[in-house]
Amino acid sequence: MQSVTVSRTIDAPRATIQAAMDDLEAFMLAAGFDEVTVDGDEMYLRNRVGIATIELTLECVDVPDAALAYEQREGIFESMRTVYRLDDAGEAGTRVEATTDFALDVALVGDLLDSTIIKRQRHKELDAQFDYLEDAVE
Repeated sequence: MQSVTVSRTIDAPRATIQAAMDDLEAFMLAAGFDEVTVDGDEMYLRNRVGIATIELTLECVDVPDAALAYEQREGIFESMRTVYRLDDAGEAGTRVEATTDFALDVALVGDLLDSTIIKRQRHKELDAQFDYLEDAVE
């Protein structure tokens, strides 16, 4: 299992950040995905990474103390879960942390992608979502 964690303190109250995250389509598009479709608790994502196109079907799941959590239902990973947490950072605002845990399905991925590329891409996506949250609360 591989893991990517990104955190940032945003100068805004927790409720304001949560409201920006609740606009799930906009929040997921902010990651830079080429296509995002949200249907209730399910999301379909499509993104080009290098020479590969990744398509994922995700489902929101209940994780204690998480502001948002989702797992892959269909896609290139053997398993994949992302959990976002919001914690009070006092006068500085709210600390936002996102962790993606994943295991690659080597039979599907092969030589096109490896865990290093996935980690780099995921870090970039999470940073872009945090940029979106900062812009949304200004």
